[in-house]
Amino acid sequence: MIHLLDVDPATYQRHAVHAPTRAYPETNCYTDILIELLHARGHEPLAALGCTVRGDFEGDQFTFFKPPPDELELLFGLDIHEMQPYRPLPQQAAEQIEVGRTITVELDSFFLPDTAATSYRNEHVKTSVIVEGIDADEQRMRYFHNAGLFDLEGDDFTDAFAVGALPPYTELVRFDAGVPLAGDALRDAARQLLRRHQERRPQKNPFERFGAQLAEQLPVLVAGDPSWYHAYAFATVRMAGGAFELASSYTQWLAADPEAPAAVAFDQIVDGCKMLSFKLARRRPFDTEPAVAALAAAWDEAQGRLDAAFG
Repeated sequence: MIHLLDVDPATYQRHAVHAPTRAYPETNCYTDILIELLHARGHEPLAALGCTVRGDFEGDQFTFFKPPPDELELLFGLDIHEMQPYRPLPQQAAEQIEVGRTITVELDSFFLPDTAATSYRNEHVKTSVIVEGIDADEQRMRYFHNAGLFDLEGDDFTDAFAVGALPPYTELVRFDAGVPLAGDALRDAARQLLRRHQERRPQKNPFERFGAQLAEQLPVLVAGDPSWYHAYAFATVRMAGGAFELASSYTQWLAADPEAPAAVAFDQIVDGCKMLSFKLARRRPFDTEPAVAALAAAWDEAQGRLDAAFG
């Protein structure tokens, strides 16, 4: 197998934001794999997570947050752009790794054994992985997915790379777009980028708008199929909770203070999202207003604390 990095799933130490003690040890598949790729290369991925502070309610879901490509380039010299999968993907991945690059690719988690507790051989779900190592002839792959590093082989390999009506979305990942920043230079650059995200935050409290939509959807969630609840919860309270838990860690790192006031307020959002998730999981009618009001108040406080700390 040809490898990008000297890492092994048996000994790999994932980044702290993916610790099992977290409220949301997995956030969204794309951001999670970038966190682990940067971490495995010796960088601090928290610097790229300023985007989490501007998470918004998009009408039926919270923002699917992703570090902007231009910020990854500025901070880490990382260049990610779409590529054309016009040949067998295992062959393309091997060729890119051989010259010090890699790819992201959308696969079906139905064939990914690391999802054994959820979708593996149970449910077809689109997800993103980053290839760390591959042996196309022996049908083996090592890949970053969600919160860690895993191996794939045999029938799972064949099925995962079987091309259907359309080839999967694929990106090329290069590491030669600049000199990675570190230390004070990394923090200074992250602070500058944060200001841009602060300027683009929602003009109205996203949890207030979410509350109005939740009140309308609750009867449907209570009466509908459980699969609909899970999809709704993932797109709303889980996405928001994951984003703002990362925002808390980002704020702690940026301020070099584990008790940063903005981080404390973001943690209140995380706790509120978890509590609301439990209430929704019961699939019984309840008054949504108190829970949503607490989330909205925590969001206002977090943003105010963020402005006070960083301008």
